[in-house]
Amino acid sequence: MRIDIISVAPNLLDSPFNHSIVKRAKDRGFVEIVIHDLREYGLGNYKQIDDTQFGGGAGMVMMIEPIANCIRKLQSERTYDEVIYMTPDAKTLNQGTANTLSLKENILILTGHYKGVDQRIRDTFITKEISIGDYVLTGGELAAAVLVDAVVRLIPGVIGDEQSALTDSFQDNLLSPPVYTRPANFEGKKVPEILLSGNFPKIDDWRSDKAYERTAQIRPDLLKDD
Repeated sequence: MRIDIISVAPNLLDSPFNHSIVKRAKDRGFVEIVIHDLREYGLGNYKQIDDTQFGGGAGMVMMIEPIANCIRKLQSERTYDEVIYMTPDAKTLNQGTANTLSLKENILILTGHYKGVDQRIRDTFITKEISIGDYVLTGGELAAAVLVDAVVRLIPGVIGDEQSALTDSFQDNLLSPPVYTRPANFEGKKVPEILLSGNFPKIDDWRSDKAYERTAQIRPDLLKDD
């Protein structure tokens, strides 16, 4: 998979993509992540990328020409399965979306700043808009990092135990059940006996029950379609 990201502040993405699972995925050739500095496509001597809003109002808007020029340059080099805009006024990222995107070959991500991008960019180039929550960040770089992390870990081979990713929270619209490790008794707090029994069918049943109970208590909205 190749992921291209258009950013106003590319240095913000150095750390998230150069550590842990994403770095290992890059090193092993499972994913290529390329960051593009939008200011290289800015207008005039000052590489302008934003301007005031038509109609007045506080805040600057990312201009259409630099973004369009950047996207068209990248699209001339390869075909993208999705051109994604990270923005708070969009559908919230969920596990299903991450699963779907993990099967793609080429993804282009545009990160927003200021009051966002000229609407004509969204109307012309964007195929999918994604939010990571009902709040506003100073820019879309951290949101893009969240999306990339959620997607890359699902690429076959990235995680050594692929079954682990398949049993994460939200994969089946349930939160994960409680998990335990050594010691079996810590200051009188004991691991549930069923997990020590070796009876794996009953352990699976226990985990399913606990996942449902936890979901009903914490995120009952996930059970609406049941």
